[in-house]
Amino acid sequence: MGPIVLASTSRWRLQLLAEAGIVAEAADPEVDESKLVGKNPIDTAQIRARAKAEAIHHQFPDSLVIGADQVIDLDGVAIGKPVDADEWFSRLQSMRGRSHQLTTAIALIDSGGVEAFAVTTTVKFRSDLEDQELRDYISQGEAKGCAGGYMIERKGAWLVDSIDGDWLNVIGLPVLALVGRLRARGWRMPQ
Repeated sequence: MGPIVLASTSRWRLQLLAEAGIVAEAADPEVDESKLVGKNPIDTAQIRARAKAEAIHHQFPDSLVIGADQVIDLDGVAIGKPVDADEWFSRLQSMRGRSHQLTTAIALIDSGGVEAFAVTTTVKFRSDLEDQELRDYISQGEAKGCAGGYMIERKGAWLVDSIDGDWLNVIGLPVLALVGRLRARGWRMPQ
């Protein structure tokens, strides 16, 4: 099997791959996500994941390229990375006591073509969150570059009541589904 390139600068995604024994190189796809909007949040994530993978595949045509994008769907509205503290606070407030769907879309591209899939996990925020807790969380800045503005694997755990679905998906990459796709392509567990 050839090399794998992750079309992302996310150290979290690269770390998730490494922890699963998947050796990958990371490359910045330099895709302007704001210009790629689909008819719904999942479609948006799929369009962006494919655009990222295609951008990198041109640079690494002999590699398997993994493109990924994450969006949150709250009432049919896509919520991405917060642009400033005010928007961030407003978004976290809007999720308080409610469930939302977090989807990671994946596009795999190699010389054989494109394979795309998406994994959705339902995340429920705590209802007893106080505004000051949200402001304190934002001031720490840990999730500034994350969809929805929280990191469940860090202090953002204090915001979340429960999840229904793939934990790794919420962290940044649906590793279990990805491993299944790699196995279908003939890959096996690294030594």
